[in-house]
Formats: sequence, C-alpha cells, structure tokens
Amino acid sequence: MTQICGTTQLLGVIGHPIAHTLSPAMHNAAIAHLGLDYVYLPFAIAPERLAVAIAGFEAMGVQGFNVTIPHKQAIMPLLTTVTADARAVGAVNTVCRTADGWLGTNTDVLGFMAPLRERSPVSASETVVILGNGGAARAVVAGCDQLGYRQICVVGRSADKRREFMESWRSVPLTSRLSVHSWDDLPQLLPSATLVVNSTPLGMHPQEDRSPLSRTDLQQLPAGAIVYDLIYTPNPTRLLSEARELGAIALDGLEMLVQQGAAALELWIGQRAPVDVMRRTLKDALGLP
Repeated sequence: MTQICGTTQLLGVIGHPIAHTLSPAMHNAAIAHLGLDYVYLPFAIAPERLAVAIAGFEAMGVQGFNVTIPHKQAIMPLLTTVTADARAVGAVNTVCRTADGWLGTNTDVLGFMAPLRERSPVSASETVVILGNGGAARAVVAGCDQLGYRQICVVGRSADKRREFMESWRSVPLTSRLSVHSWDDLPQLLPSATLVVNSTPLGMHPQEDRSPLSRTDLQQLPAGAIVYDLIYTPNPTRLLSEARELGAIALDGLEMLVQQGAAALELWIGQRAPVDVMRRTLKDALGLP
C-alpha cells in the first residue's frame, strides 16, 4: 500500500454487515500497483444511519464509494444524480463525487454477466431462477435480460416486497419475460431452471452454515444447470459446495466482484484498472489457486 499522508484521497465501501468484505484488499492492491495517493476503507453503516453517513462523507471529502447490502436502493434518494442505467436497475452500487454532488451508477450488471459470457450463448428456451428480490437481484434481472434468458423468475419471501419488485419493472420491455414467485413455488420452478442465482445474504457471514436451497431443492435441477452464488466469502458457500457435490456447475461471486470493482475504480481514478492484480489479490486472500 502507498503511504497514507495529508493528501491521501478517501474511497470506500458501505454496508451492514461489512466485516466480510475483501473489497479493501482488492482496491488497495490496485491503488498501490498504480502508485496512486488513495486509500480504500470499509464503513459499517446501519440502515438508520445512512443519511447521516452520506452527509459525513460529503464533509470529509470522500471521493467515491461502493454500496452493498442493504443500501443499494435506500441510497438513491440521497444522491444528486443517478445514471439512467442505475435507474433502470433500480439500485446503485457505485457513487462518485462530482462538481454537482454525488453521482450514483451501477457496475453490478457488468460484473454479474462476466463469468456467464465466457460460457456458451444462452438458448432461446432457457430459464433463470433468482433467489431474493433486493438490490442485487435487480442487477441480476438486468443482466439476464441482456444475456437473453427467455424466462426470468424471481423468488422472494415477503408478499409485499414481491409486489413492489414486480411493479417497479412494469414500464420495462422485459416485463413479459419476468415473473415473481413465493418461496413455495420453487418445486415447480427448479426442474426447468438452467441457471439459479443466489442474491440473498444466506451463506455469508455470520450465516456461513446456512443455504437458501436444501439438497432436495438442488436435486430437482436439470443436468448441466449452473448454480451462481453472488457471495464470494466463504468460498465455497454451503450452497455451492452442495450444488457441486450433486453435479451442478458452481460459480461464485469472485469474478463479479473483480469486474464490478474494476469498473468502479476506473470511474474514480480516470484510468484503466489492473484487473489481473485485483483478481490475484482476491484469490490470495481466499487461499485459492
């Protein structure tokens, strides 16, 4: 890491909880590699303190920050400007300081699609089941739309949140391919799902022993199905460990984190991010080859 001094510019990530995050390691490695006078810090901010925190960031001169669970939607009214892409997704994961105030955008869609684009093109008949209906799920819906999935099925536990989620997409052309379901519908959805995405925090610290799907659920998936957990630590999560044991293709959230982080860093510093350095740093932190 470069030496911190009186001119060092502040970047960071906000969330609750945030102790699990590897974003500081990844970004500070990139910053050091480029020889920049920045430092990237984690900020644990409870939902009821979000507005106060953003005002504090303004006062401290923070130059930019990432946004993770549970703030991706709640932060939008606190920003001066939100890009069209972020408004379409309905969630912000990256905030930049501008001369006019805070600018919010979303790099999660790009990050989510990156590992899927390396595989065979999506056929016209494929179905995705998305677990969860929060801010992360919105980026997954947008990414699956761009990738060409015929049916995009979102599963949530709260009836009110499911209705709100569906209503928020009414004006978007993909509505005919998007449907929202209760958790009880999973036995009908999973047998045709070629891709299952976990966008919930189940399996993340402090719930490492939990999984959003049981082994019985996973056994219903068709041969060759992909199970994609947006969580990247622990690695693997219980969901991915059991999915792999049952023959599914398992994808974790590491490459999504790398790609969305690189896109965010480029917005803050105005130059290309060292993606290889960022990826290697994460793998080293997780003890991966």
